[in-house]
Amino acid sequence: MSEMVRGTLRSVSRRKTAVRKRKNQNSLWWMYLPALIVVCMFILYPFLNGIRVSFTDWNGFSQTKNWVGLDQYRRMLQDPDTWLVVKNTLLYGIGSTIFQNLIGLLYALLLNQSIRMKSLTRTIIYLPVIISPLVMGYIWYFFFAYQGGALNDALVFFGFDKINALGNPDLNTWIIVFVNTYQYVGIAMVIYLAGLQSISKDYYEAADIDGASAFQQFRNITLPLLMPAITINVVLNIIGGLKLFDVIIALTGGGPGNASQSMSTFMYDLYFSRQDAGYAATQGVLMAIIILVLSLMALIYFKRKETDA
Repeated sequence: MSEMVRGTLRSVSRRKTAVRKRKNQNSLWWMYLPALIVVCMFILYPFLNGIRVSFTDWNGFSQTKNWVGLDQYRRMLQDPDTWLVVKNTLLYGIGSTIFQNLIGLLYALLLNQSIRMKSLTRTIIYLPVIISPLVMGYIWYFFFAYQGGALNDALVFFGFDKINALGNPDLNTWIIVFVNTYQYVGIAMVIYLAGLQSISKDYYEAADIDGASAFQQFRNITLPLLMPAITINVVLNIIGGLKLFDVIIALTGGGPGNASQSMSTFMYDLYFSRQDAGYAATQGVLMAIIILVLSLMALIYFKRKETDA
């Protein structure tokens, strides 16, 4: 067979391969389409419609919506309740993220060792995750409640005065952070445990030979190689904490006043109790911006740490 014929056959074979790749790619796009439709219907369209509503004075029920331009945004910036709920939302988001990651990492380090009843311990820690957040909130409500709460019953039994933990604005927000951390620390633990088990033991054996201490091994081996798991946990925890709703409704209802409201519960109150849907949509736009900015900042920061590691 001449060289010219062989070259022609190779060219035909390459063209056939390219055609097959294009067909495979086109078939993949069809597989993406159902998910894309669902995202557009249940996430993108409601979000864009919410932005449109934020420029109106709609009460949430009437058929008419009066266009008010930027009036709702001016009102939001001048409303002291806005900054109170933003502060609470940041506390729930950032506070829960810090505690869930620290405690989850400690649990994972413990369970990565050869200890007895490791599987049972892991199950007990993860168990609260499968409980509804609303149910979890009510469980802890009956612990912290002023009348008939387990905490106050114990205090009275030992001769101390009752405390109104859920009615104290300086305390109830931290109780909400604690309950949210308690419920979801199991997810952080599982992700960290998977990350720890993927690290080769050869690194630690080499470090032992070099005389590295346990802290030095954690700092120079475990932490850098665990950075992808840290990235996942931090981003998930920030998003989950910033949109906290169920636990607040069960524990405090956002009270006293607006002292423990998050942006989610504040929007709920504006829409259903005050029939102020336009202003609720404005608060929703602000909440979306805060979640987007903080989650992207965390993602970019920790992704860079992964690269450095």
